[in-house]
Amino acid sequence: MQTNPGGMTTLTGVLEVLKERGYDTEFRLLEDGRVQSLADHTALYSAEDLKIIRTYRFEGESNPSDAAVLYLLEHTSGSIGYIINAYGAYSDYEGDVFDEFIKKLPMEEREF
Repeated sequence: MQTNPGGMTTLTGVLEVLKERGYDTEFRLLEDGRVQSLADHTALYSAEDLKIIRTYRFEGESNPSDAAVLYLLEHTSGSIGYIINAYGAYSDYEGDVFDEFIKKLPMEEREF
């Protein structure tokens, strides 16, 4: 997992850079294990059609609930978006749903 090079030290900073580069589509993991684009609520993706192409980790300096990971995902169609989740007990998802989903995705880290 990559740290945040080039001065992109905050979640907001990374999101701004991604938006400038045209990667501002947020994804949300659904209960059935598919991912939905929040820009187009009709787009549903399965884990088999996604890969992680970049990760950004953020540590909460004053509050552990501020710790999160942003995963930049690419669909087989070429569309790129991101999904964010907080660490551990502060996860945005109940149980191990998110962790199990992320484990299914191949990782192909590359620079943007």
